[in-house]
Amino acid sequence: MTSAAPGSPEAHARLTVLSGPTAVGKGTIMTEMRGRAPDVWISVSATTRPPRPTEIDGVHYYFLSPETFDELVAGGQMLEWAVVHGKHRYGTLRAPVERELAAGRPVFLEVDLQGARQVRRAMPDARFVFLAPPSWEELVRRLTGRGTESPAERERRLVTARGELAAAGEFDHVVVNDDVARATDEVLSLMGVTQRVD
Repeated sequence: MTSAAPGSPEAHARLTVLSGPTAVGKGTIMTEMRGRAPDVWISVSATTRPPRPTEIDGVHYYFLSPETFDELVAGGQMLEWAVVHGKHRYGTLRAPVERELAAGRPVFLEVDLQGARQVRRAMPDARFVFLAPPSWEELVRRLTGRGTESPAERERRLVTARGELAAAGEFDHVVVNDDVARATDEVLSLMGVTQRVD
């Protein structure tokens, strides 16, 4: 099998998976990318939780019943999935990802470490990028600064984050999120994507 030439549509039509520890800024990078690289298809997660008043099905999430979600898992139609906070299930539908790749579009997926490992088993040819903090102290500062977790929850997340940081070697690339714009540039460069110039 021959590889696609760099710069060709085939070279770009590849799944890129971004993962990293809690509070490292994965969602921020995804939001930045959405504004700067409209040609990249950003995967929308499926969930069993009910939509919030401002959320639109298929835009923010695919809102599924628990029964439908279970059927998709049983049928091998989820690239990755997990139970979050012991309650609702979240996951990535395989069909939309495969459809966009077949259409020649670069696909971007932001998931946690567990999800990235599941995707690697399902699609080992994907590009796996680990988003790292500039330092442990900065990660602690970001998590504390959010003010969205209790002290006990914050401590639990930091324990988890230490284990997640140790997994950086499992990834194809490591990008340090010392500056959102610069880190987004690096991720897009790894993807071979041309950015929109305003």
